[in-house]
Amino acid sequence: MERYWVVTASADHAARGRGEGIVQACHGKVAPLGRMMPGDGVVIYSPRDSRQGGAPVMAFTAIGRVAEGAAWQHDMGGGFVPWRRQVIWQDLPPAPIRPLLEQLDLTRGQAGWGMVFRYGHREISRRDFAVIARAMQGIPNAAASPHIAGEAAETGQWASSF
Repeated sequence: MERYWVVTASADHAARGRGEGIVQACHGKVAPLGRMMPGDGVVIYSPRDSRQGGAPVMAFTAIGRVAEGAAWQHDMGGGFVPWRRQVIWQDLPPAPIRPLLEQLDLTRGQAGWGMVFRYGHREISRRDFAVIARAMQGIPNAAASPHIAGEAAETGQWASSF
């Protein structure tokens, strides 16, 4: 059974992960990556352009599927040895979150919607994953109906190269 995940990371970290074909979560902890299985969908939400403050981005900046294989550690120097997981990322542009706030189960009706991304890694619904994917593809009114969003996830319309 496929599951779907959102990881919170700055846009520069998301771009680096896309370039390397990997994802790290929660400052390199293994537990979040251990919950991900090959074939699971993963999307990165970037509140800012860099970890050290940076300008606001508030967009979904990467989307893909977890590849085969287990999490592994990578020495980045300075004593930082985070866990990573391989991901097959799609080449899609970012999608701003604001137009999606009332469409996503994750954020609908939440005045403090940014808090749902605070812990860096969480499971989302298949429907939300499809809404985000359609938005990243530039499909207008990404969640016009749950049927359309669900259909996109089932048929793979959002990512033909998977």
